[in-house]
Amino acid sequence: MGRIVGHLDADCFYVSCERVRHGSLRGLAVGVLGNQGACVIAKSYEMRAFGITTGMPIWDALPLCPEAVFVKRDFQWYEVLSRRMIEVARRFSPTVEYYSIDEVFFDAGGMTPADARTLQRAILDEVGVPVSVGLAASKTLAKLASSSGKPFGCVSALGEERLRRLLDGRPVEKITGLARRSARRLAPYGIRTCAEFARADRRLIRRLLTKRGEDLWWELNGAAVLPVRDVPALRKNISRGGSLAGAVTDPDRLAAWVARNTERLVEGLDRHGVFCERLTLILTFKDGGVDQRRATLPVAAADFAVLYEAAVRLTNACRPQGRGVTYMRLIAEELTARRHAQLGLFDRPDPRQKAVAVVKRTINEKVGRFALRSGATLPLADVYRDEANAYDVCDIYGKTCF
Repeated sequence: MGRIVGHLDADCFYVSCERVRHGSLRGLAVGVLGNQGACVIAKSYEMRAFGITTGMPIWDALPLCPEAVFVKRDFQWYEVLSRRMIEVARRFSPTVEYYSIDEVFFDAGGMTPADARTLQRAILDEVGVPVSVGLAASKTLAKLASSSGKPFGCVSALGEERLRRLLDGRPVEKITGLARRSARRLAPYGIRTCAEFARADRRLIRRLLTKRGEDLWWELNGAAVLPVRDVPALRKNISRGGSLAGAVTDPDRLAAWVARNTERLVEGLDRHGVFCERLTLILTFKDGGVDQRRATLPVAAADFAVLYEAAVRLTNACRPQGRGVTYMRLIAEELTARRHAQLGLFDRPDPRQKAVAVVKRTINEKVGRFALRSGATLPLADVYRDEANAYDVCDIYGKTCF
């Protein structure tokens, strides 16, 4: 109980970053658009007041807020400011964990609320981005505290009275790590708020939500079981995907998107030095339907040919003909460090595929990303001509921002 954890979360980070370099955007209803400029991926508080939500198509957002200003995302710029935020945080704490591009956990031992406000002001003055800060006895409580104080709040949940005010009446879905499905599982037992979750029988939580739920129970009761890490933990999965810039019905164009996201997924696997043994595909359709398929690979792999073949099979299994696919995500799961991966008796790497992969990676590193890519991506010539599509939040390395 003597440990203090801090959580720092930027307010409307992408919008705030745009306002740093375009001061005229301050006070306006601003929305940041995704890769192909089709969906709102971030919005200012002024825009939020009009009922615009994250993921809303721009053609639905414009009628709600005709005076809105929309800008296309620039993750290179956002990463620059993210790193500056981290540099400032490191002056105040010996241990800082990169949690995402716009938030960090930090060891706040010995830090008072006044110190936290000094940190908050330093980031605003030096980086130009407003942040909210939470102090508590655990990571889960600190994140709840920072979110309760937005925007530009500094909330301490240290002490029984402050902790009670934080948990009472707050929906259980606000606990990081609990999805709606978990909330539905808890509801029949009268567990609908964070306070009710903390007061519940630990063994019941374990039975309903496994060890992950039990860890959160301990965290909400002030026992810090989730460490603050300055070195990222081994990833459980790596994913790539996003909006397809409209509803895709053409089979060749859909296959091209599969190839593009597979190549990006291979980049991620290479970067982390892992193979995957299972691949999951998620497709969202214009009619509102969602289909998810999963396949176990014949061998642990990280090469394009194996993953692309599996991804195409999964896509065909979803039967997307004529439905119009608007969103795609590929998830590599059951990751294994390459030095620990074992091949089967008859699994022998194809030296030609390996040689092609090496040439492809070498050329792209020297000439530019996607300079050499799969021929299956040719139907997406318009996407590759747009320089903004050469960079995505999932491709920012050096931090856990997936």
